[in-house]
Amino acid sequence: MRTNWSNKIEFVLACLGYAVGLGNLWRFPYMCYNSGGGAFLIPYYIMMFVCSIPLLLMELAVGQFTQRGPVGAMARLCPLFKGAGLATVVISFLFCSYYNVVIAWALYYMFASFQSQIPWASCNNTWNTATCHDASAADVTLAKNVTTPSEEYFYHNVLQITGGIEEIGSMRWPIFLTLLLAWILVYFSLWKSVKSSGKVVYFTVITPYVLIAVFLWRALTLEGAYDGLRFLFQPRWELLKDAKVWVNAAAQNFNSVGIAFGSMIAFASYNKVNNRSIMLDTMVICCLNSATSILAGIIVFATLGNIAHELQSKIEDVVTAGPGLVFVIYPKALAGMPVPQLWAFLFFFMLLCLGLDSQFATLEVVITTLQDAYGKWIKAYLKRHEVLVLLMCFVSFVLGLPHVMQGGMFVFQLMDYYVAGISLMFLAFFEVIAVTWVYGTERLSRDYAAMTGARPLVYFQVCWRFLAPFLILAIWIFSLIDYERPSYDGYHYPEWGIRLGWFLASLSILPIPLCAVVALCQATGSTPWQRLMNAIQPDPTLYTKPDPEYFNEGLELESGAASKADLVTVASTRGDGFPSAPPTAV
Repeated sequence: MRTNWSNKIEFVLACLGYAVGLGNLWRFPYMCYNSGGGAFLIPYYIMMFVCSIPLLLMELAVGQFTQRGPVGAMARLCPLFKGAGLATVVISFLFCSYYNVVIAWALYYMFASFQSQIPWASCNNTWNTATCHDASAADVTLAKNVTTPSEEYFYHNVLQITGGIEEIGSMRWPIFLTLLLAWILVYFSLWKSVKSSGKVVYFTVITPYVLIAVFLWRALTLEGAYDGLRFLFQPRWELLKDAKVWVNAAAQNFNSVGIAFGSMIAFASYNKVNNRSIMLDTMVICCLNSATSILAGIIVFATLGNIAHELQSKIEDVVTAGPGLVFVIYPKALAGMPVPQLWAFLFFFMLLCLGLDSQFATLEVVITTLQDAYGKWIKAYLKRHEVLVLLMCFVSFVLGLPHVMQGGMFVFQLMDYYVAGISLMFLAFFEVIAVTWVYGTERLSRDYAAMTGARPLVYFQVCWRFLAPFLILAIWIFSLIDYERPSYDGYHYPEWGIRLGWFLASLSILPIPLCAVVALCQATGSTPWQRLMNAIQPDPTLYTKPDPEYFNEGLELESGAASKADLVTVASTRGDGFPSAPPTAV
């Protein structure tokens, strides 16, 4: 029997904790800054209503109905596209190998906040350069290219950054230790599966919102904050012609909500099959996720406006638009608060909480997949679930070590550009095609009705079948047409670095065609056409639920279902010719 969430609240908090994470406070602001501010918000919300909300509902329904992780779910719905499920596991594994580095940075700052003087508050340190400008200093003649103390602290002290990926440098041992600590925390959040992670989310999800409110008030009271907010909310319409802005908006939506990463499918698979509140869960997760991103954007851009005011510069020229943006902006705001050590500690502790939510959700996809596929082997050789979690954490930790070298930021930026951007659109497209075109929107709607008592709204069916796949495909095609090599603060990657990036992107794309070939070879049939038709048929066991609680436990018809007999018909015929559910199911 599959493990279930202890209660409904734990499931919602786990999904919310995964969706509302560092992607909101860390990735959203720098993607928005890199895409021209207000111009980013328009495609962001278009993608949210056309893709994120409908596809999240789809993933929750698929996970709950199949009771499997992404690979098992796709294999049961459409064996030909089993690779789409495997691809989500690969991208999740790659993502968590470098995502935890952000948590390691947050831990470094959290420990640094215990010092008697906040180290990023002034230019009187050994790592500062002649261009460093301390806003508290009087009568300072600004250089043409000035830097802030918080910016120099991050790049020259925390990272000790080199000139490029060719100069990987030596290990940053303090970051190495905080990365190790981060993985230890992830391990103890996951070692008992959802029984342990379900308890952790009570604290890690609720606490950050209290602190976000405090930092929001602080940011809005800064001088120059209005200029930053104007940059955030006033679109530069000409940027909407740039495919990069649309790709960034789509990637941010999918990264933040977790579309095509498999996490939501894995989480929903631990629900009882007759959970009726899928729609409510979807709306709560997406709306709170979006609201948190906007609040984080307000905090960052209000502070950017303050920095630009102090440096007498344009907001576009204040800091480098990259993954380190948050570790420059937030510390700047913290340094000016009363008792900055306390607020710095609380803020980076908040980042830690948000990061852990997303990290153990991402790794849970990999672990759930391995349990579903190799459960007997794991029991025979690893004996305990805790050993499997420890093994996966150790492997991910080792793969993350290049990111904590002195040139690690360039490796980090390369992975984030290719893994979380280019390949993600490809995966999302094939996932939605496999579920809503090959398995079929009608079948999915029947399955949804069998679980909840009512079919999904026509809007969602239209988005599943037409709007979402075509919009994703268009964005992906235009992103390839307008492809630009990644760069970082004027640095351009060498040719071998670009090839490495495409290799990383291909790791999560290749499972789709490879698994399709395997499925065709394994399918029965005397002709290629018969093999293809058999390879796209759902697993017959999907329609025979041995669980006597299936469709029971208080399942009631919602408005729109004519009678209980109609629900029985939906439940017994949803397979389009496959064996129906047991007679006792309804």
